[in-house]
Amino acid sequence: MTDMAGSLALPREMRHFIEGREVESADGRRGELLSPVDEAVFATYAFGGEEDVDKAVSSARAQFDHGEWSRLSGYDRGLLLNKLADLIERDADLIAEMDAACIGRPAMEPRILDLPNAIQTIRTSAGWADKLEGRTIPTPGYLGRPTISYTVHEAVGVVAAITPWNTPFMITCWKVGPLLAAGCTVVIKPSEETPMSALHLARLVKEAGFPDGVVNVVTGSGSVIGNALVRNPGVDKVTFTGSPGVGKHIQQEAAEDFKRVSLELGGKSPQIVYADADLAEAVAGCAMGIFFNQGQICAAGSRILVHEDIAEIFAQQFAAVAESIVVGDPAQEGVQMGPVAKKAQFDRVNDYIRKGIDAGATLMAGGVSEYTQGWFVKPTVFANANNDMVIAQEEIFGPVATIIPFKDEDEAIQIANGTVYGLGATVWTSDVKRAHRLAKRVKAGAVGVNCWAPIDARLPWGGVKQSGIGRECGLAGVMAYTEEKVITVVTD
Repeated sequence: MTDMAGSLALPREMRHFIEGREVESADGRRGELLSPVDEAVFATYAFGGEEDVDKAVSSARAQFDHGEWSRLSGYDRGLLLNKLADLIERDADLIAEMDAACIGRPAMEPRILDLPNAIQTIRTSAGWADKLEGRTIPTPGYLGRPTISYTVHEAVGVVAAITPWNTPFMITCWKVGPLLAAGCTVVIKPSEETPMSALHLARLVKEAGFPDGVVNVVTGSGSVIGNALVRNPGVDKVTFTGSPGVGKHIQQEAAEDFKRVSLELGGKSPQIVYADADLAEAVAGCAMGIFFNQGQICAAGSRILVHEDIAEIFAQQFAAVAESIVVGDPAQEGVQMGPVAKKAQFDRVNDYIRKGIDAGATLMAGGVSEYTQGWFVKPTVFANANNDMVIAQEEIFGPVATIIPFKDEDEAIQIANGTVYGLGATVWTSDVKRAHRLAKRVKAGAVGVNCWAPIDARLPWGGVKQSGIGRECGLAGVMAYTEEKVITVVTD
């Protein structure tokens, strides 16, 4: 496992981070991290329970209610966030190696996308920290007496941030940067597969000078730690990125005491390719949209809708790209795609590939991967599919593309909107009028034209339908961690 880390030393034993200190679980239990490449244990971490959650929430609650953090101005919060960004930048290579080792992806990917985006998110959040302005609202007055009414945005309180395993550090920063800018405190629950970078972030928070207890991390299972956080009366808001099934459960549990929730859930994002698109650019862009990070992205462009005039040639060229991808140990030179993150995901993806074959879709590349050692899945392409197939409707979360032909714009929109999801979409065309029409008609939280998933720290991100509730990043992401209070003063 040392090869995956290169010359950078990854931690071998990890503990919770509560009130500025690394601590073991109350019952001493530990979990193991397995390498997706060879299935060897390469690190252990504290496997927490409800008692650990209670301590972490109490720590965050104390800082929010009456600690040093509660007295800091937005300007001072911004200074601390910029210091944190500097430290993340310093340790960017190490953090990229952490996430790569846990997930099994080439470290180049988090280096070129995840870490720059995470750093930008922290810096952008820092810029908003002292600019959360209210409004002055004129009214007729109160019982004939003049008044002045204004609003202020106050931090919502203690946040439980439950993060996924696919791009762990970036999405953790999507939550932590904005909520700290707003003045909240947080307990982070990272995925069991990827606790390493969240714990490192907590250490950097302390190094940057944040008061102890502002950021806490409790590691362990979602069924225990996640549920305990959602049910804890000291938590005011839950922000979660993950599957729709878990998101529904969180929403139901949070409703017991009306906790605020933000949910960024699954996707089955369409990429609509017209005959007038630059074919080479569309093929390469669509390939990135489904094969980046082994296809383990909620916004993965897994449904590729291609105009019937070019459907055949597109499928041939796209399949050739898939077949050319070098799959193997991401630490080895020349490898472009590593394994999927865990054995359950390996089994899930292969099961969907079998369903695609059984449904009659044309297998153009890849296919079912046999299990030997490590969880390697071949990039797989189906053509001549229709939108009723399981592989076109359900989120696979792996390197499996489904190419569906369409004849006109109305059919393209019908297919694009014909799922329960609505996270992202892409339109490949040289016709600017068509691009604007399709962008308006597609039901999705974000639409890229001639580019896949153009995420940016300044742009709000989130979905519609069963892809989630709320937005992350940008000003909308910061405001999501505030409540607007109205103050009315009788002036005469």
